[in-house]
Amino acid sequence: MSNILEVQNVVKQYGDYTALNNVSLQVPKGSIYGLLGPNGAGKTSLIRIINQITMPDSGVVLLDGEKLKPEHVQYIGYMPEERGLYKTMKVGEQCLYLAQLKGMPEAEAKKQLKYWFEKFEIQGWWDKKIQELSKGMAQKIQFIVTVLHNPKLLILDEPFSGFDPVNANLIKDEIIELNKKGTSVIFSTHRMESVEEMCDYIALIHKSNKLIEGKLEDVKRQFRSNTFQIGILTNNIEGLMVQLTQKFTISQTNFKSLNDDLKLEVHLGQSNSNELLTILTQFGQVTHFVEKIPSVNDIFIQTVSQ
Repeated sequence: MSNILEVQNVVKQYGDYTALNNVSLQVPKGSIYGLLGPNGAGKTSLIRIINQITMPDSGVVLLDGEKLKPEHVQYIGYMPEERGLYKTMKVGEQCLYLAQLKGMPEAEAKKQLKYWFEKFEIQGWWDKKIQELSKGMAQKIQFIVTVLHNPKLLILDEPFSGFDPVNANLIKDEIIELNKKGTSVIFSTHRMESVEEMCDYIALIHKSNKLIEGKLEDVKRQFRSNTFQIGILTNNIEGLMVQLTQKFTISQTNFKSLNDDLKLEVHLGQSNSNELLTILTQFGQVTHFVEKIPSVNDIFIQTVSQ
């Protein structure tokens, strides 16, 4: 798979502070790519470089195989965490202005705005000023002007900030729909459940360095611990525990269950799940048997803590 974006050995310094330390990334075409990291990790500095708001001190950024240049702005849609709408300007006038900055003819911009305003059921907002809208309403306008010119690459920094659950779900569905139509998405957020649900690839930046990058399922595979959560109904807990502790590492755990069962977490070590299941079925009815797959949140905390 070819890449829509390649970041090659990028360094960015502000005085004595290094914001990005030789960072390289590859964003595959057609992917939703989660850019993760704690506050101050360097994510915003990287996003600003991709959008040519600032320049790297060294390193190269390629968009669709070409070295980044000013005219590439028309192929990128960027929604920053701190929104950039003019509060005293009317919604329709502002949308047309921002669309034309991206190179859209006025007639095409009006056609696309009509489509999006009808889709979001906000036709009555055209002559309102941004300052008359709630934060969530203004966020909808910001999203529309970000995607209006049908960018190849969509960069979203905390896109669900300010939205109630219903509108957050609406925006999530639109992002997924745009991605299905071919738009590549870089998605920076602290909402790990959104990363789990939406992202194909992730990268984790911490203290100016890239620590993790790859396909989400491959990253999870790297962090799997060969541990299972089990529930079992048994009349011989003592005998079961003797058998299990001879072969595995056992600890108590808790999970929601409709049964009054014994709940254990079992680390298999070099053994396999079939060996565990064979022992369990000898001692009772297995009600729960699930591998403990690390979540993105688990991976984030473990990596940053280390």
